[in-house]
Amino acid sequence: MGVYNIIHSFETDLSSLLFNPTLEFEAVDNTIMRRVSDLEWMCNVLPKMDLMKNFVSNWVAVSSKILLIIEDKKFDHVMWGLKVKLIEVTCKVLEAVSYGSVIVPAPSRVQLLKTWFPYVRKMKPLLDSKAVEETSFAYKMDEDLCQAIEGAIVSLVLTLPSNDQADILADWIGSREVGYPDLSEAFEVWSYRSKSAKRRLVEGLHGHSDEAISS
Repeated sequence: MGVYNIIHSFETDLSSLLFNPTLEFEAVDNTIMRRVSDLEWMCNVLPKMDLMKNFVSNWVAVSSKILLIIEDKKFDHVMWGLKVKLIEVTCKVLEAVSYGSVIVPAPSRVQLLKTWFPYVRKMKPLLDSKAVEETSFAYKMDEDLCQAIEGAIVSLVLTLPSNDQADILADWIGSREVGYPDLSEAFEVWSYRSKSAKRRLVEGLHGHSDEAISS
């Protein structure tokens, strides 16, 4: 079964939970967890075969549909294990794209980031609060995962066109009370680049003006 078929099967099983209320939740949940474990396994194997690009392209294409389902209010208080697994799989995709292992067009990078960044930002404090409320709560983003996602997102932001960087950073600044992921480094680099570009533009305009006057 190819990458597309495996991802599509996962999406189909996930959709069945939402749109077919007669299904037994526990049975389908077990199937979905097996599917997402397959996806995680593929993320570990495909890079060794230089085949990760196919996975990334399909994941970007289906991500909005997956989140549309998993963020339905029906799943607000269930399927925590799946929610964490989705973040782990997405972390692999973010790392592949942000560190250059997989090259995708800028629109795909923007789509990937704008789709998953809000979800990660929402889920981290939610999982943390659940762990505080319930000492037996086993589903959380561990420190390694948090650092990996934050590093990948910072790197990915800096690969985007300046206007897209500005949009994402403006959204982050508006929600800084969340605290994670911390995009301070990306903001500092973007600010420096923007000021440098503006200075070069002004210097260039002055240079052309001087040439016009002297001629």
